Amino acid sequence: MKNVRMSRRELAAECISKGLLIAGTPMTASTLLAYWEEGHKQALKPTAHEVLGPFYKKGAPEAADMRIAGEKGFPLKIHGKVVNSRGEKVQGAIVELWHADQEGRYDVTGYRYRSKVNVKDAGEYAVETFMPGHYNDRPAQHVHYMITAPGHKPLITQLYFATDPYFESDLDKNWNKRGIVSNRDLIRPVALYEGPGAPRATTAFDIVVEKA
Repeated sequence: MKNVRMSRRELAAECISKGLLIAGTPMTASTLLAYWEEGHKQALKPTAHEVLGPFYKKGAPEAADMRIAGEKGFPLKIHGKVVNSRGEKVQGAIVELWHADQEGRYDVTGYRYRSKVNVKDAGEYAVETFMPGHYNDRPAQHVHYMITAPGHKPLITQLYFATDPYFESDLDKNWNKRGIVSNRDLIRPVALYEGPGAPRATTAFDIVVEKA
């Protein structure tokens, strides 16, 4: 028997014609199909998954400030929202972050540059830290993420920085160099600004999780 693959539009039309998709108020099939297609276009793409890596450690403290007193580094603020594919804020999400220090070393005995943030009702998170360093196995600077939320699938991903010298100022050409980054969307712009004392950087990393 021949296997015929249907497009999303054809599948939706087939479901509508068979009464498998219904509306709360009477509508023609073409109107209902238009609503379905519009909703599909507006759905947000889930944040891409990345590898967990060997340096994850349970029990990170709840801390919005990950900076270590006395250590030198380029100050960095990371902030964002945790939403579902409809753009709705996800309440009760837990965002765990960890990254290497300025020399590219992970703390595996303590909790330096490790944090857990409860976004609570706001659906937003923000942490102060230093820009992570490079190391040979993963030469692109990155921050690891693990996100869990009631009623949603767990997400493991990573944040990368468009300003990283690793990309040689040409993301179009080098974003997937050596296969280090799996998805270009994970590379985020960085804003640099002058503040009291040393210059600072900030980047926004919104996270889209899928319902379970």
